Amino acid sequence: MIDSTLHTLQPALIWKFFRLLSDIPRESKKEDRAVEWIVRTGRELGCDVETQPLAGEERPYFANVLLRKAATAGRELWPVIAMQAHIDMVCEKNQGTAHDFATDGIRLLIDGDHLRAEGTTLGADNGIGVCAALAALADPTLKHGPLEVLITVDEEAGMTGARMLRPGWLRARHLLNLDSEDEGEATISCAGARDSTGRRGFSLVPSPIGASSYALKVRGLRGGHSGLNIGENRGNAIKVLAGLLEGLEAVSPVRLADIAGGNKRNAIPREATAVIWLESGAVSVASGIVLRGAESARAAFPEDSGLSITLEPATAVSALTAEDSAKLISLLNALPHGVIAMSKDVLGLVETSTNLAMVTIQDGAVGINLLSRSSIDPAKAALAGQINGIFSGYGFAGGEANDYPGWKPQPDSAVVHYLKRVHLDLTGKELKITAFHAGLECGLLGMAYPDMEMVSFGPNMWGVHTPQEHASISSTGNFWKLLRSVLERANELVQR
Repeated sequence: MIDSTLHTLQPALIWKFFRLLSDIPRESKKEDRAVEWIVRTGRELGCDVETQPLAGEERPYFANVLLRKAATAGRELWPVIAMQAHIDMVCEKNQGTAHDFATDGIRLLIDGDHLRAEGTTLGADNGIGVCAALAALADPTLKHGPLEVLITVDEEAGMTGARMLRPGWLRARHLLNLDSEDEGEATISCAGARDSTGRRGFSLVPSPIGASSYALKVRGLRGGHSGLNIGENRGNAIKVLAGLLEGLEAVSPVRLADIAGGNKRNAIPREATAVIWLESGAVSVASGIVLRGAESARAAFPEDSGLSITLEPATAVSALTAEDSAKLISLLNALPHGVIAMSKDVLGLVETSTNLAMVTIQDGAVGINLLSRSSIDPAKAALAGQINGIFSGYGFAGGEANDYPGWKPQPDSAVVHYLKRVHLDLTGKELKITAFHAGLECGLLGMAYPDMEMVSFGPNMWGVHTPQEHASISSTGNFWKLLRSVLERANELVQR
């Protein structure tokens, strides 16, 4: 279901494309249908369309797409401008929301000046960037030089598209990344990141005699983007759960039958559940510990006003041994989460952090995932080494993946100075130039195109990577005006 008034929103072209895109499932690594739509749409708009398949002939539309639009007559010799965005989205939903991201479109809702989704992530990250680029290609009133639009896949779950981008494919020397989330700001630098994983097999044994099983549930935390929101003291449901389990262990042996928390590497976990066996005589004491633990968690995370912690009867027939349960609980408490270091050069900027993102028990093994970020590569490597050492100390096999570099700032580049000038002329305000702790594809794009000048900007949006994600309709209009102006004046862009 899509709000029936959405067709009245301005700028009409952006929201037209966003309505169409929102109907297409596009979870990371599963965005083939959306890529096929991009290819078809590009051809309908009169573009030259090329793809770079990344998974072989069996999946031709798991691919980067490059759309080229010829210049308006008389502007053929203007500089080539590339716009870049990613097609995939983080797929998160609220507990109890009936939505299948593999088959269902996003249900869009208008809330005053905000566009939201019904119980799920919205996909404005980075759907608005994708649709703004398509709108630029589709707008018959926009006078422009040669344009390129690069749409990448799998940004949110490993940056596969940017990581494998074909060198020499793009002709542009200046690239506009459309994946930022603050109007009036332009990003010229970001952190790099690396995934750390731990895995260990455990034996399940029959449930003990004289014990009962319970589900300890942590719900209602805000979660958030593990880069943008990591410095805001938002509660991590896995960490809250692990602290509660440690408190229960102090009064009675705890047997873990199941544990699950988080489901996206780059989202701070909002929910976590442990199914445990408790001795019958310990249930009353355990309820008191959970109650006091909930009060402590609310005090520690006052902005997470929706926090709910419950201990409910459950069903389980087997569990880890008491010793293995204790080791796992201890490990979850020992693993780091949150800000590790602040920048010494940029006031208020997180330099290094890690997100304890996921824990599961599947097929007789416990799997744990963390995503670490840093603007300093040696610090990122040192943190990954620390995490691996903790895993090793508890008998877990550690691993690392999806390592990508930060994006080195170029504040004096021609494209940055040009964007600042256009923004000042359009709004009468100075454009704020920023670095941020989240990851953009620009660092990897720069490896394939070391001479490319890049800058990132976008409209206001909030709560990305959570079901609270929402975007400003009016800010999207301002973003469109700025993008149009940048493209229409590109003859002023000269290499410095």
